[in-house]
Formats: sequence, C-alpha cells, structure tokens
Amino acid sequence: MKHTLRKWLTVMVATLPLLMTVSVDAMSISPEMIEQFKKLPPTEQKRLAQQYGIDPAMLSGASGASSSQSDYSDQPLMDEREQSNQRFQEDEGEELEAEDEQELKPYGYELFAGQPTTFAPATDIPIPSDYVLGPGDQLQLQLFGKSVSNETLTIARNGSVVIAELGPIHLAGMTFADARQAIAATIKAQMIGVNGNLTMGELRSIRVFIAGEAFQPGSYTLSALSTVSHAVTLAGGLSEIGSLRNIQVKRSGKVVGHFDAYDLLMHGDASGDVRLQSGDVVFIPPVAATVSVDGEVRRPAIYELSGNETMADIVSMAGGLMAGAYPSASNVERFNNRHQRSIVNVDLTSANGKAMDVNDGDYLTVRSTSEEIDGAITIVGSVTRPGSYQWQPGMTVSNLLPSPEADLTWNTDLSYALLVREINVRGDIEVFGFDLELALRTPKGEQDLVLQPSDKLIIFSLRNEVLDRRALGEFANKLAKEEGLQDAELTDEEALDAGLNKLDNKSTLSNRKSIAGVAVSHQDELDEQAQKKAELRSMVLLQLFQHRELIELSPQLQREELLYPVLAKLNDQARLNSKLQAVSVAGEVAHPGAYPLVVNGTVKDLIAMAGGLKESAFSQNAEITRTIRNQNQAQMVEHISVDLTEQLANNGAILLQSRDRLNVLTTPAWQETAMVELHGEVRFPGKYAIQKGETLADVIKRAGGFTEYAYTYGGVFTRESVRAQEQLEIQRAVTSLRKEMANRTLSEQGTFATVEDTETVLYQLESVEATGRMVIDFEEVVNNNPRHNLMAEDGDVVYIPTQKQTVAVMGEVQHPSSHRFNETISLEGYLKLAGGATRRADDSRVYVVRADGSVMLPEQNFWFGSSAQQLRPGDTVIMPLETNYRDGMTYWGDITQIIYNSAIAIAAIGGI
Repeated sequence: MKHTLRKWLTVMVATLPLLMTVSVDAMSISPEMIEQFKKLPPTEQKRLAQQYGIDPAMLSGASGASSSQSDYSDQPLMDEREQSNQRFQEDEGEELEAEDEQELKPYGYELFAGQPTTFAPATDIPIPSDYVLGPGDQLQLQLFGKSVSNETLTIARNGSVVIAELGPIHLAGMTFADARQAIAATIKAQMIGVNGNLTMGELRSIRVFIAGEAFQPGSYTLSALSTVSHAVTLAGGLSEIGSLRNIQVKRSGKVVGHFDAYDLLMHGDASGDVRLQSGDVVFIPPVAATVSVDGEVRRPAIYELSGNETMADIVSMAGGLMAGAYPSASNVERFNNRHQRSIVNVDLTSANGKAMDVNDGDYLTVRSTSEEIDGAITIVGSVTRPGSYQWQPGMTVSNLLPSPEADLTWNTDLSYALLVREINVRGDIEVFGFDLELALRTPKGEQDLVLQPSDKLIIFSLRNEVLDRRALGEFANKLAKEEGLQDAELTDEEALDAGLNKLDNKSTLSNRKSIAGVAVSHQDELDEQAQKKAELRSMVLLQLFQHRELIELSPQLQREELLYPVLAKLNDQARLNSKLQAVSVAGEVAHPGAYPLVVNGTVKDLIAMAGGLKESAFSQNAEITRTIRNQNQAQMVEHISVDLTEQLANNGAILLQSRDRLNVLTTPAWQETAMVELHGEVRFPGKYAIQKGETLADVIKRAGGFTEYAYTYGGVFTRESVRAQEQLEIQRAVTSLRKEMANRTLSEQGTFATVEDTETVLYQLESVEATGRMVIDFEEVVNNNPRHNLMAEDGDVVYIPTQKQTVAVMGEVQHPSSHRFNETISLEGYLKLAGGATRRADDSRVYVVRADGSVMLPEQNFWFGSSAQQLRPGDTVIMPLETNYRDGMTYWGDITQIIYNSAIAIAAIGGI
C-alpha cells in the first residue's frame, strides 16, 4: 500500500508545475487515494507530505466543518470570510474600503479570524505533567538495567495498557505524572534490577462540537492538547455578533469553564483557556452589550462589556489616553429613557467621571487638546533655529537670542524686527517693533523688549533673492499634490525652482462689469486653478505659527509671506469701533507693500520695517495719504508732506494712523549708472559711464578717438530702445498679417497658402529678433556735426571695424562671392564678376546694402549710374529672387492650352 501511494505521489509531483496555476479544488484526487492516505500512521503521512511537498489537508479531504479535520495542515486555504471581503472590495472600490478603515471595528475578532485553521502535531509540543491520559494515547516505555527493551504502549478502550512480564495497568483518567510514578513503582516492585522511563508518544484525537456564534460551527477533530482558543480558531473565529468575553465549555450538559478572550488579549492571562476533552461543546453566545471608544485613545474600537464596568475601565480597555488627549472635555453619546440619543459630558480627570457607569450602546469620545503650545515663545524667520521655546519670567529678546553670531543668519535684517502679542481671549493681537541690533547689543535696554507667554517674534531677511527655497518648494509641491492643484507630470525640479510661488495668486483674468453696455467697474478675477492655489497658499501661511514643519522652513519665507498671517489677523479683528491696524509704503524703499501698524508706530518705524530707503529716495520730501472721517462720517482723504530726514532723526516724529500710506519719492533726475560700450578700432575700447546730456561724440573722445585703422564708414551702432521698438513693430506686423490671412480665409478671395503653411510663416516671423541698429555717419559724429551727433543712452553699443577692401555679391547670381574693391568697377561690373544673374533672378530689383547699414537702390539703367551710386568698400550687392518665375515647360504648356481652347472656341463658332 505504501509503495502504491509513493508511486502516485511521484507521478503527481512530476506534474506539479502544470498544477501550480490550478486551484486545489480543481485537482482530481480519487477517494481511493484519500482512503489509502488516511490508513497510514500520522507520522508516515507527515513524512510523505513533506517529502513530496503536498498539503496533507488536501489528501485527507478536510474541510472547515468536516468530521475528519486534520491537525497537521501547513497551508491554510482562503475561508469564506476572506472571499466575501475580497468580493466586497472589488464591488465597492478603494474609496469605500478607505471609509471602512476609518470606522471603529470590534476589538479582538482578528485574533481568531484569518489565522491558520490547524496546529502543529502533538509530537512537537512538550507534554505537561497534568495531562490526563485516555484511550488512544501512546506511551513509550524504556526498560534498562538487568534487561533492556523498548515498548510502545497504547491505552485501550478499557483504559489500561499491557506491559510484558507485568500485565495490564489501568492508566485512563490519570495524569501523565501520576502514570509515570505508578509504572515506575510497579516495575521496581516486580522486576528486580530493572528501571523504567515513560514518555509520551502519539496523542489521541478528540472530537468537540463548536456551536453558537462561530463563523463555521460544527464537529471538529482536534489534538488532545487543544484548548478553547484552538477550537475557536479552527472554526474560523467568531461571527459578527459572537461574544469574546463569555465563551463557554460544556461537558455532560454542565458548564465547566468560561473563557474571556479579553484576559488573554489585554493581560496575557490564559488561565481561562481550558483544555478540552472529547465530547466537549464550545458554545459562543451572542454579544450582550458593547461600548464604542473613539478619539485620543491608543486603541479606538468597539468593546464588549461583561457588566459593571466604569468609564475608567473602558479607557483602560482602550489602551489608555494619548499624550494629546484632553480628558476633561470628553463626552458620551447614549440612549436615554425616551430611547433617544443624548450627550453626557464626562470629566475623565475627576473621580466621579472615572466612576460613571457604562451603558450598552454608549459612544465615548475623548477630545484632543489644542495645537497651541502653552506659554511658549515662537520665533520665525531668518534665524538659525526657528521654533518654540520655553518662556520664563523676566525673559527678554536678548535672552532668547544670546549669541547673534550663532543664532542669526548672515542674511538677517538687524535693523528691525516685530513682536506679535495676544491681548485678549478672542486672540486679538497687537504688534510691537524694535531695533534688533540694539536689543542684542544692549541687553535690558529700551529696545530689548520683555517677553510674555505666547509671544511671537518675526525676524526678516535682508535680501529675498538669496533665499534657498528648495525645501520650501518640496513642501509646497506636496501640498499641491494632496489638494490636486497640479498634474502628475510636474517634475520635482520644477517644484523646487518654483518654491512657494507655485501657490501664488498672481495669474488673474481681467473681467469688466457692465450694465446695458456701460462699464461700471473693473474687477480682476482668478481662474479656477489660480483660485485653488491662492486658497491653498492662504491656508498654508495662516498656519505659520502653528505648523511645526512650516516653522522650521520659515527662514526661506520672504518678508511679505512672514507678515501674511499677521495682516490677516489684523484685518479680521478690524471692527466698527476698532480700526484696521495696518499701513503701507510705496516708492523708493527696499520692500514696498503693506505692514502692520506697530504700537506708537512712526514714519521711521515704517521705513525700517520696509528695509530702509533706497539710494534713489528723495529724503527731503515724502507724502502721507491719510483717510479720515468728518463730522458727518463721510470719508475724506488728506495729504501730508513730511521731511524724511527729520523723521529718521526723530525730530517731530509723526505717529501713523490706520490705513496711512507713505509714498517715498525718487530723487529728481535720478538714474542708475548708465553705460555705453565701445568696441573695435577705438584707442581705449570698453564700457564708459555717462551722465545725462552727454553725446556720443563725447564718449568717443573720452575713449581716445579712432585708431588709424578704423573704417568709420562701416561702423555699427545699436540702441536698446530702438531694438525694443523694432521688436514691437515686428509683433504688430505679425498680428496684422494674421488678421489679413483670416480675412482672406473668410472671404474666400484669391489664392493663398494652407493654414499649416501660414502658421509656419507666422511662427518664423515671430521668431525674428530685432537688432536695434541705427545708421550713423561716424565721421560727422566725431566732427560734432549737430545734424549727425546723438545723445548717448544707457545700453548703446558702438563697433568700429578695421578697413574694408572687398565688395560682396550675393543672391541669384551664378557664383555668389566677394571681390577686391576697385573704384573703377561699376555695379554692373561686379555682377559680371559673379557670373551674372540666374534665370530666376529679378534684375529689376537689385539693391546694395551699404557698409554703414543703409540700403541703396540703383536707377533702372544702373550701368549709366551716377557717382551717388558708386560702390564703396564693405558694400554688399543683393540680386533678389523672381517670386513669379515660371520655367519654360510651364510657360509653353500654358501657351498650348490657350491655343487649344481658342481652336475649340473657333470650331464652335464655325458650327453655328
């Protein structure tokens, strides 16, 4: 029989690769094979299964509720619960699955569900001394001494074993320890000089019945060492309404044990997990009462009540409170006497709250504490270690930043900093400004402000352009992806370069409002995408003082971004009798814009807050625009002239008011250093600074004039303003041409190119870059001829080439080339030197590009040209292309067609 089974297994293993993709149920195993496998001893079954890599459960034909369940399966199959869950996920989708994960789940059911349905064989488990022997157990007896022998003893149905030379000994009902003592005493008494050692062999199997709210109730065959937890796991766990706290073991109609799985799960106490005997019934009753625990606990779930639990017990069952819990503000939803839901406040920090009874259906919610750090000082901006720090009585700014060299960055603006302080329970704020450098250099001085709990310090950067915003870009990119504000194709490098500007709100669409065709207002509206970015940007910056990651990234924030949450809060707290505490500055300051109105703020404070005056600022006069209300509460505007020199010196300092606007003017005739570049044959080429009113001749004179090799006739002069104007004219020409193409398309008049060809031409025209070259007679310029001299401008470029000795002939000539200049050769002569015109040349439109950039159009009979048309060195002769050229074949083909059509017409007339 063993040989037949081995042969069958060998054949099956040989075909195993073909069966790997087939389910176990689909394999064809005959009942005869299964019966033969069952008749083998368990050890032989296991050995054969391991040798050939076969699942013993498959060969035994075991199922979840079979009466021949095996203890030796190593490969559990997917049970019905897993299959139903999988079908649910496929039907409902990932969204519903995510929602299910967020809902509270009953606690402890996963201990039994989804686990292997069998256990290791009994031979691998140490046998406890209190194990009760019964029919079917095997014992291994070793005799040594005067005689040596090994015997395998099996307890018969009558409860006894038969030992050679000793006879039967009754062992059933005895513990394994008692049986060892009994056999040892018998051997010692009846066999002189012989000792015995008794060990356990194969254990018997027991049959138990699992009833009640099991996932798969039924009759199961288990190892004799199996406990209640083994049986429940074998049955696939509990149903959705099964009780974990009152699993009963019934023997002969009486309850002999209660198993509370919570003792095992929460305390590791398995004393209630009693060992089963054959014929036992494991009964799982329905769950009696439950309570839901949610919020700031370590293990939110639905817990089963055993009776008489208090709120403290429930919190303990949920693993205790989280560090961020606020237990005094907890509440319970429960059903009242009118069978309606009600809310009961529970203070879990008080004795009464902890001792409150728990009812069936209660829903306990433990609230979280505030995100605010109690009493901490928060510092953001251009510091080495931004974050929150402990407040101490008498603490000042210099205590918070004791070492300017170590605590501040090289880009810190030491001239001014802000302190934001809450003034009431509503969270209203007021802002103080101070000189950061004086505060750090003079501890306990006037500028070294005394800090209070929850104060916030803002330290500005000196220059925005040097901020490394790559990490901030990653942060903004992550937020944008979470909010769906950008496509997946956006690369990380683009996000890094963009920084927080990716969430900027500058892309607007102009929308003019009108009534009956009359414009009444002008309003800028954000498109949908820009609106989302603006909202996200606002959301991020408003959390500056609460978001830990953003606080760490605050050194990368620009001045206006650091002030954003402050100005937003000031705007929110502005009411009827509380004016907006904000001002603004425009003009010649380093950082114009809106700023908070600091306590007792002056013009000097506002200028310092804006980064100071620029070099171009006109300090003798500035203007404050102030909005006031008259006695009739009508709004009026007044303008106040101020001397910035006096204000910066604190002479008659003017206190600013709500919504004041300071306009810092530019110094009259101020300009940045203007430069002119000289290249080529000048004595001292290079860049020269100029002042207003200086001419081009003056600059050339300062450069030492031209060298003896200079060819002034071929000089090149470019001007940036001219280039910009030319570029604008090119764009206008393209726009006009585009309109003309559209009109011809609509009117269907004339023959024109396809849309693709037209777009190609327009694209090429748009790609043309203007040069900004002006035609100048440098000989007249250096002679100070007022008709030719020019006022120098910033960005002017002069290039004087060396002497030219050639004339170039280009275009539709036989051999485009350059020739040595000869004053005796005319224009026609240079064309002949180039081989003359080609067939496709338009000799009626020949022109000359002069070396100075001008264009000369010769007369039609240019071979009789005058001296004004005489060529000069550096000139270029251009022979253009005949755009209406037709080759000979096409020409005679058209003539033939005309003659043919005429003959047909004449024949038709003759036939009339």
